[in-house]
Amino acid sequence: MSSMLLDRHAIYMTAPCESEYAFRPLSYDGLGPGELLMETEYSVISAGTELAIYQGGEWWAHLPYEPGYGALGHVLEVGSNIKDVAVGDRVFTYTSHASINVVRDGRYVKVPDGVDPLLATVGARMGQIAFTSLRVSHEELGDFVVVQGLGLVGNLAAQLFTLSGCKVIGLDISPSRLETARACGISHTIDTSRSDAAAEIARITDGGMAQVVVEATGVPGLVATAACYAAIDAEVILLGSPRGEFVGDATDLLYKVHHAKPHITLKGALEWIYPFKPTQGCKHNLERNVKQLIQLVGENKLHVRELISHVVSPADVPGVYKELLARNQDYFGVAIDWRKQA
Repeated sequence: MSSMLLDRHAIYMTAPCESEYAFRPLSYDGLGPGELLMETEYSVISAGTELAIYQGGEWWAHLPYEPGYGALGHVLEVGSNIKDVAVGDRVFTYTSHASINVVRDGRYVKVPDGVDPLLATVGARMGQIAFTSLRVSHEELGDFVVVQGLGLVGNLAAQLFTLSGCKVIGLDISPSRLETARACGISHTIDTSRSDAAAEIARITDGGMAQVVVEATGVPGLVATAACYAAIDAEVILLGSPRGEFVGDATDLLYKVHHAKPHITLKGALEWIYPFKPTQGCKHNLERNVKQLIQLVGENKLHVRELISHVVSPADVPGVYKELLARNQDYFGVAIDWRKQA
């Protein structure tokens, strides 16, 4: 088959803190046996990872770079080995912010009819990150779980622990994020800028503190703070990817883990510790997580609509990155509607 050019618009990060929405044709010479071609309907922005790339701070993503985190769209063509989806089906993928993409490595999940595609995009992709904190945890029904940081990922983690039967306490300094958490069913919330969080957690837990503490901000120094909320034999789970310098006394953290609060376990919760497809010897996989998240969205058990502050056109994205970098509190969950192409 001779090569052809497909019309394709995409978001490009061109230099530190600079991006553009541009038309760049895609050279296309057909699909491999396990590949599919998808026309994008929605994609979701991850403020944490994408802003780190945008500022030139990620070693694995050198500028110029074509960003992306998660997307959903219609299948245009399938490779010869693909039997579980057909042309016209909706699929969730991990492709870039672009109008059309080739999906490789089998990283797609079919989205059932009747599930809102916008909610599925945001819920599946951002929920996938949050889900890892639950997967690595030894949480049990009735445990107290503290989630430190109620951004998009922290909120979804709090919801998932609640759905698993835990009693969740959400912490943040943003009144709007605390209000959103309550609207999503998180019964205990604490404004850490106005209250002594440790004292409040002790009151709520009758002095027992939390069996699980999820650090969802990614601020390195807050790991020591998270340990203050942990019960004996508790877990402190690092859900937010640590970025920036650790400013503080590391010995204080180590002392809390080793002596003042014996048996605290520090755990990492990067989603990519699990394979995408079912793998022998590994209980969890990302495909299974995504299917369960989409089911929860379809059953209206996972609150996602409350987390979406903006649905923007692709042409608006360069401005969105600047607003997110400026920490504009009006911007929370941002999705791109690729049906609004200029």
